[in-house]
This record gives sequence, structure tokens and C-alpha cells, in this order.
Amino acid sequence: MRLTSFTLAASLALAATACAAVPQNRRAYLADPMMNLNDEPLDAYRRQKLYDTREGAAGGDGAAAGGGCGCQ
Repeated sequence: MRLTSFTLAASLALAATACAAVPQNRRAYLADPMMNLNDEPLDAYRRQKLYDTREGAAGGDGAAAGGGCGCQ
């Protein structure tokens, strides 16, 4: 019982200290598009097109099947 309450208290203390206040002059750096985890839409389209062409699988990703020549 004591170990459970200690573990709960320790994890709560760690979770509460995980937040940090970011100064306003550093927010522009953190909001840089380079920090984005997602691809640019055009790059994502090109990557998916290349994957579909090279894979050549019919319906492998749930989309309509096309030829392996890249002429979908």
C-alpha cells in the first residue's frame, strides 16, 4: 500500500515538472516549419507516388490499383 502511494506521488511529481514556460523571444524558433514532424504536402504526394509505383501491389494500401509503370 505504501509503495503504491509512493509510486503514485513520485509519478505525479515528475509529471507536474515536465512543463516549461517558454520565453516569448524563443517561441518563433520553436514554431519554425523545420520543427514540424509532417512532410510538406507536395513531398508527401511525391513520396506516396513513388511508393505506389515501386510497390506495384494491387490495393496494398487501400487505394485503387494501378500499373507498375507509374501511369496511374
